[in-house]
Amino acid sequence: MNLSLYRDEDTWLHRLDPRTKMIGVMIIFVLCLCFNHPLYMAGMASAMFAIAVSSRAHPVLWNLRHILMLLILFSSVLWPFFIKGPTTVWTWETLTVSRESLLYGIAMGLRLATFVIAGMVFLATTRNEEITGGLIRMGLPYPMAFALVTALRLVPTFAGAGATIVQAQVSRGLDLESKNIFGRFAAFIPLAVPMFITAIRYTNLLSMALESRGFSPVTPRTMYYVSKMGKKDWGVLMALFFFLAVFLYLRLVCGVGAVMPGRL
Repeated sequence: MNLSLYRDEDTWLHRLDPRTKMIGVMIIFVLCLCFNHPLYMAGMASAMFAIAVSSRAHPVLWNLRHILMLLILFSSVLWPFFIKGPTTVWTWETLTVSRESLLYGIAMGLRLATFVIAGMVFLATTRNEEITGGLIRMGLPYPMAFALVTALRLVPTFAGAGATIVQAQVSRGLDLESKNIFGRFAAFIPLAVPMFITAIRYTNLLSMALESRGFSPVTPRTMYYVSKMGKKDWGVLMALFFFLAVFLYLRLVCGVGAVMPGRL
């Protein structure tokens, strides 16, 4: 089972330098922190979804649609009980829900969803080799870059192994559909044993493969793929920094885009 998030397409986002995409994701995270009003955050989420569609990464988001909806739902339900606003809309004994807290909860859900969308679009349009090269070109030591990219590579591998184990047990009669949520959770516990064994075996094979190839983290490295910043990369970065300056001005100077001015 192949659960790799990368999609081999020829789009404008795929052709950008990996450093541009990494810096762009960080800027987008900061942009999302500028506002806590649901209308502004909805605009940010819509813009990120438009980028995903233009880069043909939207199938990845479709596979995560339930997680995105749960993030928005749980944030919208839980946040109003932890913060208070001046306009009360519902009160029961010691619990108070205000209009501002409701709007803030929705905005936080949209912010989390935008974070996830930005990260998934980055992983769907950037190869692991490009991430490694970009991190090294940005000054990150090779051992750290290698460890980070290896972790990204292992996540879909372990997820695929877990899905294969579940399918194999279901084909042998394991019932995961007729039980309640607690029963399903209890049925998944025995599956952790083969999952851990698979993870240990794969990690051992990976270490032996690296050792057989004479891998050394302190040896100077040469890269087959050398990324180069082009005019499109600088144009994208300039546009993102421009939006960052405008958003910071609107929030800090003009005070717009916040239902809770004292909160991020």
